Amino acid sequence: MSTCSTVSQDLDEPLAGTAATARTWLLLEQPGPWGAKALTASHLDPVLGRALEAAAKGTGVRIALIRRPGRHADCGAPAERRVYAAHTVAGNAWLHGATVTDPGRLLDLDFAALGSGDHRTFGSVLRGAPHTGDPLALVCTNGKRDRCCALLGRPLAAELAASGFQGVWEVTHLGGHRFSPTLLVLPYGYAYGRVGAPAVKEILHEVREGRIVVAGCRGNSAWERPGQAAELAVRTASGEDGAETLGVVRTDGAAPRWEVTVAHTDGRHWRVVVAQGRSRPPRPESCGASVLGSPARMDVVEVRELAVATALAS
Repeated sequence: MSTCSTVSQDLDEPLAGTAATARTWLLLEQPGPWGAKALTASHLDPVLGRALEAAAKGTGVRIALIRRPGRHADCGAPAERRVYAAHTVAGNAWLHGATVTDPGRLLDLDFAALGSGDHRTFGSVLRGAPHTGDPLALVCTNGKRDRCCALLGRPLAAELAASGFQGVWEVTHLGGHRFSPTLLVLPYGYAYGRVGAPAVKEILHEVREGRIVVAGCRGNSAWERPGQAAELAVRTASGEDGAETLGVVRTDGAAPRWEVTVAHTDGRHWRVVVAQGRSRPPRPESCGASVLGSPARMDVVEVRELAVATALAS
């Protein structure tokens, strides 16, 4: 059976620079079935879902629903729900958790503050605290958005959960169905595609040690897509694997060509030229798409380490 993910893999469509963009993720536990637009098409009150969407708009916060792996029958509203907030910008990455009985309390959060990396509103409103357990592995499984997410994501989430990993959750939407199974790892915010359970276990082991695996990585959600591709290219060229050692500090230009400056915490800088191309031949960007498309791709043209004086001048 041909699906959007099998076509993308057969054509070897590149992964770098395809992650969803969000400086901060806000995750709310919502068991039961999900619709394509889960905030308003699940067993969460759709009025609350629309209000949360409006509150987050333009703040850098992306909201998603999560649930534990397994069967998703309607068991009524849960008495308690887990909520997580994670900021993914290097140098200020954090992951906090809380338990709520009334999900409407999320509307009391200062979304602009969360988007800028200030976690104090999460603590004061929800009594949140730093997460101390396993990193979170969020596997997209929403078959109502694309069947590949259900066919490939659910078995991955189930296998990870069965292995004893406590941080695995199913999530409503990470974008890029054609890269299924897709995964977001928090606190650092790196997304992955076409990954199996052994690869994910290695990714999570490295994250516990503060390191990032480049293989299968789509990029860090903190950066726009040219920055995602540039940072991964610098990691590949330099061998740097520290989770918070690299940051995108400047992006010049506009589509279809950018010059991205990536900085290391030790003072080194790189200039990366990224060009936007189109993946050929036309293919289904999603199993539900009625027309063929040529999705954008981020091609790294050049990676050049800058001399100290040049880096300071830029």
